[in-house]
Formats: sequence, C-alpha cells, structure tokens
Amino acid sequence: MILTFVYYAFQIYWFAIIIYILMSWLPGLQNSAFGRLLDKIVDPYLSIFRKFIPTIGMIDISPIVALLALNFIQRGVQTILVQLLY
Repeated sequence: MILTFVYYAFQIYWFAIIIYILMSWLPGLQNSAFGRLLDKIVDPYLSIFRKFIPTIGMIDISPIVALLALNFIQRGVQTILVQLLY
C-alpha cells in the first residue's frame, strides 16, 4: 500500500514537471492560475539544478537532469521501503 502511494506520488510529480516544461512554450499558460500553482510546486525543485547547470543557448537542460535525478530518488526510496517493509 505505501509502496503504491510512493510510486504514484513520484509519478504525479514527474508529470507535473513535464507539464511545467511544456507550459514554458506557451507563455499565456504560465500566467494562468494553474501555471502559477505548478510554478510553486515544481520551481523549487528545478531551481536546485538551475544553479549548477547552465543553459545552452536558449535551451535549459536542467529539467532533464531534474527528471533523471527524480527517477534515481524514486528508485532509492522504493528500495529502502522494500527493505524496511518486507
């Protein structure tokens, strides 16, 4: 039960980052209520990576690294939970 909850929580956050990235191509959406909500949820996590990863021209690759890191974090948390619960 808890493993399923953790899995879906990470998946929801992963999709929130993807939606946030796609919304950056449509500036009108970023200024909507939904865009501001996603900004409050996703930007603190992405800002960690933006501090260390410079943009390449006009392309910000920090969300890609953030998604990879989120995947590794998810696997680590799930492995720890499996060890603790079973």
